[in-house]
Parts: sequence; structure tokens; C-alpha cells
Amino acid sequence: MNLLLYGPPGSGKGTQAEMLHKRFDIPHIATGDILRNEVAAGTPLGLKAKPIMAAGGYVPDDVMIGIIRNRLAQPDCVNGFIMDGFPRTIPQAQALDELLTELSKAFDRVLYLKVETSELVKRLAGRMTCPVDQKTYPPGTRTCPADGTKLVQRDDDKPDAVKHRIEIYLEKTLPLLDYYRARHLVSEIEGVGTIDEIHGSVLSALEKARVTN
Repeated sequence: MNLLLYGPPGSGKGTQAEMLHKRFDIPHIATGDILRNEVAAGTPLGLKAKPIMAAGGYVPDDVMIGIIRNRLAQPDCVNGFIMDGFPRTIPQAQALDELLTELSKAFDRVLYLKVETSELVKRLAGRMTCPVDQKTYPPGTRTCPADGTKLVQRDDDKPDAVKHRIEIYLEKTLPLLDYYRARHLVSEIEGVGTIDEIHGSVLSALEKARVTN
């Protein structure tokens, strides 16, 4: 099963993707985490991506496609994967389609988490991140519950960058819904509620799509 988990920054994609990963035993490919690891390691890619990410911008498409090509070639993707964080524009979606066709793969479902802009800003602005495992925590949290590491605020989670990220999403990413709707792949899910409630809706959408197809 090959899934695309889609939604604006702060919609909870990462959390739901991890739950799907555990349930179906298919890898969660979080392109944002891959990039942040490259930045933390100081690799050539990381050095190139760091200022772009800090400003809330997008890393060049050819770089992202290269990262995804390498990841999908790994053995754990044989039985499926959960894509999170890419594509974000129509050209990226078209490039990804070409790559998936080349690899004899295709998306089975696109899961879209819907959340109002005001809720997104409230969730994102001020949230804290563990520098060790990159997991995020609500504003005001000081240390990582898992290992006690002092949390930091990512540059792209500061208020100005948050607003910019959402603006970019609305301008460039939202049209992707129509792109995938035209192929009858989209299931829309309300992204507000408890984590378990939202996950229940995700599973219901997958089951409904399976029965329909």
C-alpha cells in the first residue's frame, strides 16, 4: 500500500503517518526529517537547504526527487510506503509520478487532513523540537520527555516563518488536491480532534476506499 499523507504545516501529518507505519509496517518517508538530518550533519545538501528551510521556503525539486529516489530504492519500501511532506507543487507531483512509474509504483490513496488556518498558526507558532530525534512538542515544553534533552525552537516554527509557510502552502500546495482529485485518489479527513479520533477517521477512509475500489 502506497500512501500520500497530505495537509498544511501543523495538520498532524507526521503523527498520523507514524501511526500508519506501526499499523501496516510500511516506512514513513518524511522528507522534512530527512532534510533536517542533512542540515544537522552539515552535509553539502544540508548546507544548501539550511537557509531555504529557515526562511520557510522549498528545497529545489531536483534535490528532493533525488532524495526520494534513493529512499524508495531501499528494501523496506517493497511492500509500500507513506509519503509525508512531498510533493508540494504541481511540477513536483508530475516529477514524482514519473519517478513512481519508472519504479513500477503508484499511489493507492491520498489522505488529506483539513485544518483551519487559525488553528494551524496556534499549533505551530512557538512549538518546540527535540534536537536529538526531531520530534515536536507544544509551546512552553522545555525538555524532551523521552531523553531530557533541552528543546529548541526551529527557525521555521517562529511566527513570521509560520505565516510564510502557510502562505506558500495556500498558494502553491493546495492546488495539488485538484490534481489528485482528478484521479479519484483523495480522501478528506477533518484534522481536528484527538489523535485517536483523527486516526480512526483515517482508517475508515482507507477501508472505504478499499471497498470502493
